[in-house]
Amino acid sequence: MPRAPAKPDPERQLMIKTKACQRLLKEVGYYKKEVKENEAKLQSMKDEQRDPHDIKKFEEVLGESYMMVPDSETRLRKSLEDLMQFMQSDEYTQRQQQSQTSEWESTAREMLKQQHTGSNDGGKNADSCDVQETDVTDLKDDEAF
Repeated sequence: MPRAPAKPDPERQLMIKTKACQRLLKEVGYYKKEVKENEAKLQSMKDEQRDPHDIKKFEEVLGESYMMVPDSETRLRKSLEDLMQFMQSDEYTQRQQQSQTSEWESTAREMLKQQHTGSNDGGKNADSCDVQETDVTDLKDDEAF
């Protein structure tokens, strides 16, 4: 007779989501570094007046590198949102009330704090934040904005 599926452990889920965010932070950093290195290499190829075919092919490589940065940033943003939603979920808050703060919880909170303030270069900058606050102080009940 098959066993009933076990309830997922919130601490394990937190660890998995936190590690995924850490990996994606590194990935974004690596792609940005790769773009800078490829730009420098392309410029040196142009300065050395290398074969136009080689330059054209390397421009294609650089274009692929450019495409990977926004893709990896999007995946990082989604992963951070998933982590934040998990930490705000009822399942997690119930577990949090029953036990002390774990190392993964403190790591996750610090990572979310850094990404929210833009102090870590792996995610969005505070200058390029897409979120704009809407002033709702003048709204009355039942009024849409």
